[in-house]
Amino acid sequence: MVDFNDRVVLITGAGQGLGFSYARTIAQLGAMVLIQDIGADSDGNGIDPKVAEVAAEKLRLEGLNVQAIPGEIGSREGCHKLCKDALKIGGRLDALIHNAGWVAYENIELIEESSFDHMMAISAKAPLWLAQAAWPSMKGAGYGRIVVTTSCRALYPQYVQNGLASYAAAKMAVVGLMNVLAFEGERNGIIVNAVSPVAKTRMWGIEGEPDELRPAEVAPGVAYLASEECYEGGWILRAANGQFHATKAMEAKDVDYPRNLRATKASTAHEVAENWSLIAIPCAEPRA
Repeated sequence: MVDFNDRVVLITGAGQGLGFSYARTIAQLGAMVLIQDIGADSDGNGIDPKVAEVAAEKLRLEGLNVQAIPGEIGSREGCHKLCKDALKIGGRLDALIHNAGWVAYENIELIEESSFDHMMAISAKAPLWLAQAAWPSMKGAGYGRIVVTTSCRALYPQYVQNGLASYAAAKMAVVGLMNVLAFEGERNGIIVNAVSPVAKTRMWGIEGEPDELRPAEVAPGVAYLASEECYEGGWILRAANGQFHATKAMEAKDVDYPRNLRATKASTAHEVAENWSLIAIPCAEPRA
């Protein structure tokens, strides 16, 4: 049984949409859930602290142990303060879920450095600084679960969209971060994974409860990743429409990286061109 009794879980961007569904599901499983959400609009701008407060009150009315926690995650200092405050409130921090983010469409000719930096700060830097802040407590406890958020819009070429260069860059950065944190954390009982969720939320332009691709259908997978039952890190959990598929990049058998890739040999650019059909082989995942 997945059980969060006596566990404290911090979830960013949990005032609405996916994060709110994560908070409800995990609180229903017994956790004390701390909801962080600055209340930004769908473009990532503005502040409205009532968003987190209203979400927490709604879940408390359902009999759940949920509190709003103020704080911003656009800087290292903000992330560290948020985790420090979470520890003060809960006395411990067992799981951290970084869900906050947004989708910004800017074609390559129009991307400004300021908008790119803002995307990276919230979607790629924040999970690093949050993990860094939570690490000492989790390491001391010999236990921790961290869930970061990536996207199939970055992972799979067939799902990319015009205008999502900054978004895709940030979401791919999250995968590299997750791989390293999973490796570093394993020896101390800190298990780190990523989720690639799809749900119709305000980021999709949906108001109210969607009639398909509901956030609640993603939440069970995230709850598992944040639980004690999840004991293996380094996975990307794809979650959509009540279905789940975990993936990770795995090296071919018997490769001695980097000396022997067990691959096609070539010593000139011409030889690479001649053998490209043997070098570039799409690797489709099997399905049962």
